[in-house]
Amino acid sequence: MNAPTVMPNAVHFGLVPMHELGGMDGIAFFHAMMAGDMPAPPFSQTAGIRMLSAEHGAVVFEGIPSEAYYNPLGTVHGGWTAMILDTVMACAVHSTLKAGQVYTSVEIKVNFDRPISASTGPVRAEGKVINVGGRIGTSEGRLLDAKGRLLAHGTTTCMVLDAPKSPD
Repeated sequence: MNAPTVMPNAVHFGLVPMHELGGMDGIAFFHAMMAGDMPAPPFSQTAGIRMLSAEHGAVVFEGIPSEAYYNPLGTVHGGWTAMILDTVMACAVHSTLKAGQVYTSVEIKVNFDRPISASTGPVRAEGKVINVGGRIGTSEGRLLDAKGRLLAHGTTTCMVLDAPKSPD
């Protein structure tokens, strides 16, 4: 297995047309994104997350929770936690896809184990494939603080689809 590629701190954001995304295998796409040859998705800038590494069947992201995501209880909203877990779980599936394939999440389940706040500091989200077949992929994710404590975990099911053809 090759060493995972790490995304640089200086990242540009934008959209990759679906036919271009589907024209690369999943791991090649992530390596191109981390090298700065492809843009990172715009939501990752807003959410304060970035990909740290990607290899076949596994990805790691870092997120920085902030008060911008606080709920009325004074902790980071569960939606932010679900978002970073959805990202790593789906990207783990994406990392296994061949050129000509894309995916979409069809369900996620998240368990919230500890409250998260801005004082939690950077968090690490790890996604790992459970199984990817012809049309269905499943994976799991874990969200950890800097001390390695479990903050949340989850699972997802993704549908694997044929990529749209290039527009003529």
